[in-house]
Order: sequence, then structure tokens, then C-alpha cells
Amino acid sequence: MVHHGELPIEVGASVELFTGGGGLAMALHEAGFRHLVVNEFAKRACETLRSNVAVDRKGEDHVPQGMSDPWPLIEGDVRSVEFAYLRDRVDVIAGGPPCQPFSLGGAHKGDDDERNMFPELFRVVRETRPKAIICENVRGLLRASFRPYFDYILRELALPFEERRPGATWTEHDEYLRARDALIPQDSPQRYIVTPMPVNAADFGVPQVRNRVIIVAFRADLGINRETWQRDFMPQPTHSENALHLSMRDSSYWRRHRVPADARKRAMDALPQRPAKDDGLKPWRTLRDALYGNPDRPWEPALPTDLLEKKEHRDPRFVHHQGWPGARVYAGHTPNVLDRPAKTVKAGVHGVPGGESVMLLDDTTHRYMTVRETARVMTFPDWWRLEGPRGEQMRQLGNAVPVQLGKVFAEAVVQALRSVNALSASD
Repeated sequence: MVHHGELPIEVGASVELFTGGGGLAMALHEAGFRHLVVNEFAKRACETLRSNVAVDRKGEDHVPQGMSDPWPLIEGDVRSVEFAYLRDRVDVIAGGPPCQPFSLGGAHKGDDDERNMFPELFRVVRETRPKAIICENVRGLLRASFRPYFDYILRELALPFEERRPGATWTEHDEYLRARDALIPQDSPQRYIVTPMPVNAADFGVPQVRNRVIIVAFRADLGINRETWQRDFMPQPTHSENALHLSMRDSSYWRRHRVPADARKRAMDALPQRPAKDDGLKPWRTLRDALYGNPDRPWEPALPTDLLEKKEHRDPRFVHHQGWPGARVYAGHTPNVLDRPAKTVKAGVHGVPGGESVMLLDDTTHRYMTVRETARVMTFPDWWRLEGPRGEQMRQLGNAVPVQLGKVFAEAVVQALRSVNALSASD
């Protein structure tokens, strides 16, 4: 069921593409968007969605009527799904087209890679004409080697109704878009105002250093221009590394956590020699902040340490908290430390999804993070259940958008659309 705790007040309707394990979809739900449909290809990710919030779509034109209704799920290749039945009924389309072609660790095939799903995003925009688009992807798109193609993606998102001719290369279509851009009015409903923003999730309250790019677009006839979005609505960092260092130096961080003296000294010794300046932001959230979750006893770990080293156990209180044996640090890869945000959760490292999720504990031993701990680092709620073998669960987390990061941008889009009275529902 979708309803866990207080139900969000509906503000509008959304479509979620490339839903994966549900991070961005959950973010939009928490911001008040009623999902008209969610689509995902991976079987295990679909099982996760069904375990939590989704049911298979009942009919080709079925849409939920309220925020408490399950999300209608279409399992399968987005290329075989039609969305025209939702034309002019969608406030926001959200999704992160598969990022492997553009990842810093990928094969760098880009437009030639069959996993490149940006063309499908553009197609769904043409079919539904949403008021806004939220797209998340890897920072690798901003690399110099990919920058020309990234600029092309932005132009195609700005002019999605100018379809690419069959057989045309992306460079040929880019030339066509440049020519059309000069002819289409700036306030045309056939145009979107597109703004990319590089982000580090840690700067927005996520206990993880995760560098990504968020692309937000508004249909041009709504009157939300780029300057207005950037000046009045675009999210700005709320947390900083400087503030974390200050909280350690003034001991406010340590007062929240009962840390052994030697572990505290190691963390303090690692701080920059030059004292940080107060930037008025909140401290970065650390791995310790994320895992030591009891508000009454914040110095205690979220679960008993002896359970974490067991391969499996049957206590229902600790679902997905089974430990994973054989933790070690790979050459050239440092472990996560408790008093910094976690390193980027990745879909697969060293052939093992989540294979870099090793923690250095206060007693200097190492162990793998559990699936549930990793979910906390991705800011999923504790009730969110991931399905499949451990490797598949970690893959879903590594591919996800942190819920907190997505929610920040979803709420900003809500405020921008409200400013022009463009939402289909209102509180």
C-alpha cells in the first residue's frame, strides 16, 4: 500500500519512466504527485515496486483516482508502451534514462548505445505534453567528450516535437534543431525551457556524496522562464562540508554521538588544518547520522552488531539487515568512514553490485553495509522493501535517485507551477 503514515496532499499528476527501485517516484509521491503510471523494465525492480506501492495496470487507460491508490505499473520495455491516452493530463514527467552509456565507469558509447533511452523520454513528452519534466542522470554527461551530445540532448528536450528523421545521425538532427530553434517562438507550447544543474546529493541533506546532473524543463507557454526558475525556485544547497567540520570542531556533532576517543581523534586529525568558515548551512549528514537512527539514543547503532556479521538470520525485526561475509578493502578503493557522508552507492563494482559498500568501524575492523543501511544512505524510508537476491537489491539502490534529493526538486517544481496556476490539483 502507498499509505504509510500521513498521506501527502495531492498537488498534481505525474508519469514515472525508468522507475527502477522507486527513488524518484517515491520523491514525487511525497511531494504530492499522483502517479498516473510508472514504467520499469527490470523484473526485480518491478517486484520491489509491487511489494511496496504498485499493482499492474488494470487496463490500457486506467488511472488512479487518489493518492492512496496503488501506482499503476507497466512492466516492460518503454519502447513498446503508448502514453497518448494521457495527453494533456500530466503535470510532470520524471525519470532517469539508463545512465550506463554515459557513466564515468561505462563504455562511453553514448548515442550509439542501445541502452540510451533519451529518445524514449522525448517520445513520451511528445505524446503527453507535460507541463514540466524532471530528469536525473550521471555527471559523466558533462565530461568534455560528451558535452556536444549533452548539449544536443538539451536542445532535443527543448524542442521535443521536432522528431528525428529515421536514419539521421544525432549530429544531423542537432543541425536541424539549431535551425528550427530560431524559428519557433520562445513562448510556444511546442517548446520547453530547459535548465540543467550539477548537484552533489550531500549538499541537499542526503548522507552520501553523489554527484549527478538534474535537468528541469517547463513548457514554454506557461511563462516560467529560465531566469525566473533560477532566481526564485531552483533548489540551492542546504548542507555543507564546512558546516560539518565546524560541528566537529565545536563538538556539537560529537555530542549527538557517543564515539570512542580514538575514533573521534582519527576523524579530527583528518580535518583540514585551516578552520572552516560558517556558511550558514546545515552540516553534511554523515554515515553515522544515517545509521544510528534512534532519536532517543542516537549514539547506538540501528541494529545489534552481532547480527551484522551473520550471513543470514530469521528475526523478522531485522529484515534485509543480514550481514555479508568477507568484507575487505580493494586496492585503490578506500572504505566508507562513519563521520563523513557515504561514498557514492554504485550499481555494480568489481562485478558485485554494491561491492564498494565497505565500512570502517570505530574499532578499525571492516564490514559490508547491509541492504537496509544502504537504503538509508539513499534516504528510502525504512518500510521500503527491496526484492531479489542481495546483488539485485544493491543494484536497484545504486541506480536509484536518493528520495530526499528528488523530493527537493519535485517540491521546487510544485512551487514554480503554482506561481503560474498551472497545477491540476491544489491543496
